[in-house]
Amino acid sequence: MGVTEVNNKEIQVLACIDGAALTESVCDYSAWISQKTKTPLTLLHTINHHHETAVTSSLSGNIGLGSQEHLLEEITNLEQQQSKLKKQQGKLILQAAENYLQSKGVSGSTCSQRHGDLIEAVIDLEGSIRVLVLGLRGQVHDKQENQIGAKLEAVIRSLRRPILIVNDTYKEPKNIMLAYDGSKAADKAVDMVASSPLYKNLACHLVCVNKNDNTAAKLLEQATKKLELADDIKVISAKLKGKVDHELCAYQELHNIDLTVMGAFSHTRLHDMLLGSFTHKMLVNTKKPLLLLR
Repeated sequence: MGVTEVNNKEIQVLACIDGAALTESVCDYSAWISQKTKTPLTLLHTINHHHETAVTSSLSGNIGLGSQEHLLEEITNLEQQQSKLKKQQGKLILQAAENYLQSKGVSGSTCSQRHGDLIEAVIDLEGSIRVLVLGLRGQVHDKQENQIGAKLEAVIRSLRRPILIVNDTYKEPKNIMLAYDGSKAADKAVDMVASSPLYKNLACHLVCVNKNDNTAAKLLEQATKKLELADDIKVISAKLKGKVDHELCAYQELHNIDLTVMGAFSHTRLHDMLLGSFTHKMLVNTKKPLLLLR
């Protein structure tokens, strides 16, 4: 396995992996997108050193003058060892992911390792990302089913690219649910579904949750016309009433939806602080992967 720097100019599917329980599923969904869109696949592992820096700062301030130089030297050596171990661990994670893909008949993926924070890495690579794929939970929250990853919300808010959030064992999508409310993000999702090879030969459940039947009907009609321009997409429209996140999750479960497509964080930050984020609720409550658009 060769670990290389990500090519910032080449458009790619970028799979973020850290060895957590969802790593194999992240690899599977990334490979599915890569193959259907004929886009190169890159496996990315990031090495975060923030914890080590914090340890050094806290210890160095408490060291007596006589022994300060000697102990700081030991701390520096320890940090270097930790850095090497993290780097080696990351390479093993990448190697295991590459071997897993090859066992599934997927070849040609690229492995990349970067020092620094995940958020910084994906922002730096944003121009080359076709779709970013990552798990709902990383190693920190691996066993906490009611939690989402510590960095996930920040990544979603920061990136202006499609993001697929994986939350369960891989199942090749045969149908999708497109949550539509007439917003710019929802219109963008409709245009993407209508034009992307990723959704060819899939059934698309176009779902609008609105208390006004006439409004919902008009919204569904205008979106359906766009989707029907793609001859290989079967459109099934549905009008729902009630609390949006509850209705969408219930519909998803009732109709065995494999993948949900929706806009992300359309409200202001203040709105989210006061009422809670709709996207966050969907991430926590949905049982299937979410493809989020900004």
